Amino acid sequence: MSQKDPCQKQACEIQKCLQVNNYVESKCETVLQEMRKCCARYPKGRSICCSGFEKEEREREKVKSTSE
Repeated sequence: MSQKDPCQKQACEIQKCLQVNNYVESKCETVLQEMRKCCARYPKGRSICCSGFEKEEREREKVKSTSE
């Protein structure tokens, strides 16, 4: 990948937050939201850092469609 990942900064912020908070995700909800916002700004596959968030979104959509 020749271009810098557009959401790498947010991914690094998540890692820092998790380390500082002993990997308690609930304490890092703000930085996780920033990552989701960043991922939503770019087409799927544009950011390697977003792959897990894209999977999370697909799972959420699948659950939503089966509950309707």
